[in-house]
Amino acid sequence: MKRLCVVVFLAAAFLTHAKEIQFAGYRWTIRSGHGGPGPNAWDENNVWLDSSTNLHLKITQRDGQWFCSEVTLQKRLGFGRYRFQITSRLDRFDDNVVLGLFNYPTRDVGADATHEIDIEFARWGEAKNPIGNYTVWPVEKTLRQVSKPFSFTQTADETTHCFIWSSNQVHFTSLRGLRDDDREMFSQWNYKPEDAARRISRQPMPVHINLWLFKGLPPKNGREVEVIVNAFKFAPE
Repeated sequence: MKRLCVVVFLAAAFLTHAKEIQFAGYRWTIRSGHGGPGPNAWDENNVWLDSSTNLHLKITQRDGQWFCSEVTLQKRLGFGRYRFQITSRLDRFDDNVVLGLFNYPTRDVGADATHEIDIEFARWGEAKNPIGNYTVWPVEKTLRQVSKPFSFTQTADETTHCFIWSSNQVHFTSLRGLRDDDREMFSQWNYKPEDAARRISRQPMPVHINLWLFKGLPPKNGREVEVIVNAFKFAPE
C-alpha cells in the first residue's frame, strides 16, 4: 500500500507540473488554471511555437467558456531594454481583449499593484478608449500608478514595443515594423519622476506576456483571438 501511495503521489505531481516552452533564448512557464487578471480561465494549450519559432498566444472558447493564455519568463531581468516584436493587428482588438507585455513582482519583491512596468493594448471594455497604454506601478503601495494612453492605426501587421528601465526613469517607445533600431516611432513616453526611488522599482523581475479578457468578459464580437510574438529581446543596461 505504501508503494502504491508513492506511485500515485508521483503521478499526480507529474500531471500538475507546469508546462514550459523555449522562446527567444529563454525558458518560459505556460500558465493554466484560474485567476487574475480578469479573473479568467487559462489554458496551456493556447500557447505554442510555430515552425519559425514564433510564439502564438490565443483566446479560445470551448463549451461556452473562454480560455486565455500567458507565459512567464523563468529568469529575473533587471535594468535594460525590453523589446517585443509583434505580428498582429493590435488596433483591431475587440473592446474586451487585452495583450500585456510587462514585468511583474514576485512575492519577495512586492505585492500586486506595485513595481510592475506595463505595455498593454486594451480598450478596457469601451470602444472610445485609446488602444495603447504605458503604465508604471509604484514601489510603495500607498501611491497610484501612472499611465499614458495612446491611439494608433496600423498600416501593416508588424510593430515593435519597447521599454528601457533604469533606476530613475522608464522610457517607452512603439515603432512600425519588426525593428532593432528606433526608427518609424509612432508613440513614446519618458517617465522620470523626482521621487524615483518610491515610484520605479529597482528589483529584478520576471517578464510576462499574456492575452486575456477584461473583467473575464467574452469578446463582444464573439470571436477567438490570436497574437503572434516574433521575438523578445533584452539588453542589460
